[in-house]
Amino acid sequence: MTDTGGVPAYYPSFADIVWLLFWFLFLAAMLEPVLSMRRLQAARLALIREMERKYGWRVITMIHREERISFFGIPIQRFITIDDSEAVLRAIRTTPRDKPIALILHTPGGLVLAASQIARALKRHPAKKVVIVPHYAMSGGTLIALAADEIRMDPNAVLGPLDPQLSIGPQGPVLPAPSIVKVAKMKGDKASDTTLIVADVAEKAIKEMQETIVELLEDKMGRQKAEELARILTEGRWTHDYPITVEKAKKLGLPVTTEVPQEVYELMELYPQAPGNRPGVEFIPQPVHHGGAHGNHAAR
Repeated sequence: MTDTGGVPAYYPSFADIVWLLFWFLFLAAMLEPVLSMRRLQAARLALIREMERKYGWRVITMIHREERISFFGIPIQRFITIDDSEAVLRAIRTTPRDKPIALILHTPGGLVLAASQIARALKRHPAKKVVIVPHYAMSGGTLIALAADEIRMDPNAVLGPLDPQLSIGPQGPVLPAPSIVKVAKMKGDKASDTTLIVADVAEKAIKEMQETIVELLEDKMGRQKAEELARILTEGRWTHDYPITVEKAKKLGLPVTTEVPQEVYELMELYPQAPGNRPGVEFIPQPVHHGGAHGNHAAR
């Protein structure tokens, strides 16, 4: 059969329709996580803007959840990285000197270098610093919290100890530095050269962490109390995932309150454990107001 132009008419077969439908659904499945992520990001930024307007803060988030790579569904664990420290430092650097900063933390911890960079940068900001912990800020997250003038925790939120964790070899276990030192002392002359070397590194790691803690707390509670707290947090009296509750944090002398704004909980709802590759740090871009060239910086 031909049409009026003499060109044979084409009628797709059932197999052709099924094939086209398959590709349409495949493309939709590939695009949906991207579109969903964009909608979530837009909703988060809108809520961050509302918080900044309402409370007068510069709001920065560092929220790490276990996520699944889109389509393949492979679980990955987020933690504090150098990329996070670069983004947070950029956000702090572009904040006006008289503008208070509120850093919302939800993290299991991460690299000591990255966490200490964020903590020092936060402490150096001249205006008030508030760290908000809606659920938990363990290890490196706790170190960052120590830099704040005020730590706002949900009544059930927790911080964690700061005993350094050392990797033993490329594929070896991650062990707490205080335990390594303790074992080396127990073995004495019977300890192997490798054990003694690792123990030496562990002692240095503990000392370096204590120095950082004292640096962050000395002006708030005096050197003697800061040194005492540094020993408590690093000496290994607890396991690394021991929960330091609001009550325990207050007893340790930390400036903790339970006044968490409702908007923070609403914001956490916009970080679901769902497919998608979301950033760990977000902030509203602002021009540089001091110590650098003016201009907008893109948010991560």
